[in-house]
Amino acid sequence: MYKQVIVIRSDLKMSKGKTAAQAAHASLSSVGKCTKKMLGAWEKEGQKKVVLSADMKQLLQLREKCKKLGIPFALIIDAGMTELSAGSITALGIGPDKEEKINKVTGSLPLLK
Repeated sequence: MYKQVIVIRSDLKMSKGKTAAQAAHASLSSVGKCTKKMLGAWEKEGQKKVVLSADMKQLLQLREKCKKLGIPFALIIDAGMTELSAGSITALGIGPDKEEKINKVTGSLPLLK
């Protein structure tokens, strides 16, 4: 099974709309970095996505774990045109990749509420 995880910064005060936009950026940007094989398998299985939360320090640690495990990822940095200052890291898109591989990186994080 394949899945994608979107991790949203929990220590920023983003509106629901801003959070949704950043999650969409993370999803699309991360998909753009995966192989055609991964993308095809993920799409065939229904494009499973999970949205989690983490603070800034955790987000950067997750990025490093993705690098080490060879999992596609995209770190999202805001342009600063609406709610946040330019350069604010808002989200991390992880995968799609094999679920068990991604769980090694994100398994202990809470769902976004």
